[in-house]
Amino acid sequence: MAEEKRDYYEVLGLQKGAGDEEIKKAFRKMAMKYHPDRNPGDKEAEENFKQVNEAYSVLSDPDKKKKYDMFGHAGVDPNAGFGGGGAGFGGFEDIFSDLFGGGFGGFGGFGGGGRARNGPRKGRDLQKNVTIKFDEAFFGTEKTISLNKYVKCKSCNGEGAAPGTSKKTCSKCGGSGTVTSVQRTAFGQFQSTAPCPDCKGTGQIIKSPCPDCKGTGKVKKNIKIDIKIPAGVDNRSMIPIRGQGEPGENGGPNGDLYVIVKVTPHQIFKRRGDDLYIDIPISFEQAALGDEITVPTMDGKVAYKVPPGTQPGTTFRLKGKGVKRVNTNYTGDLYVTCNLEVPTKLNQKQKNAIKEMGETLDTGCYKKKSGFAEKVKKFFS
Repeated sequence: MAEEKRDYYEVLGLQKGAGDEEIKKAFRKMAMKYHPDRNPGDKEAEENFKQVNEAYSVLSDPDKKKKYDMFGHAGVDPNAGFGGGGAGFGGFEDIFSDLFGGGFGGFGGFGGGGRARNGPRKGRDLQKNVTIKFDEAFFGTEKTISLNKYVKCKSCNGEGAAPGTSKKTCSKCGGSGTVTSVQRTAFGQFQSTAPCPDCKGTGQIIKSPCPDCKGTGKVKKNIKIDIKIPAGVDNRSMIPIRGQGEPGENGGPNGDLYVIVKVTPHQIFKRRGDDLYIDIPISFEQAALGDEITVPTMDGKVAYKVPPGTQPGTTFRLKGKGVKRVNTNYTGDLYVTCNLEVPTKLNQKQKNAIKEMGETLDTGCYKKKSGFAEKVKKFFS
């Protein structure tokens, strides 16, 4: 009996129903883990690598994924009548290019990948956290950050060879970075391609390494970078700075720097998306008789007329007084909530005045109170 196929979600370490980005991320991780270049001669890793590719070929295709979710392996088996295709490997070059800097080796024996080692590879991306104040996030700011990272060695211009010398083409692999071996078995001829052991897959030999970088072509250095933080950034916003990562290899581009912004809370404003919120205490006479109050905004003070009879918790909007959305002309609003403040320290004269006023007010003055009283009356009757 043929061995039962593993569940494709299980192969990628996912729960059933995972989204496109989750699937792609899991595939990158598993492909990196089991790639033959990282596991030379490991037959179990080769088999896992095949399963990872097969799982991704199905789950990355919306139509195949739908059939697989409904019918399992039968839904994508071309012999089962559902119209599913077998696992193909022509659609993975873009992802493997990101992972290994170039194409990957042929499927006939799984040793490939050597071409990626001596091809151009992008440098490592970096991440830096920076904390800014609320008003800096609102108006935008400039910051100088410090990074301890690898940079191109100036002594050898990133080549790795000592000044006055140069790299030599590897004689074992002829500069290809890979060596191929053929093994004959009872099942036929098996061809395997692996990284060249002499040049470690680079295709070149450095006989006189640069004394400053020890042949790596890069040195670690603390550098300072000036960055512009645009108006409107929020907590956990990410600002990409292209080319400020670590140096690429074999002529590849530098990596990128990703600045993660942390914004400290404001004393009186709260932010939700592009809108700002503020609570303002008002007195009983202001709420009852109406008044002009001063509302603070991030741009300065604004006068607002509170209408007579304003109820506690009433919220009004000041249009365009919120946060500017990053790199757009759109600006959010400011929402102001009136909170009625009841006096706590009253002398006898003040108490008598309030009591006298209360006695002159009939129930019609209190719409909510009279309405609630009517509901209570109906409830008990």
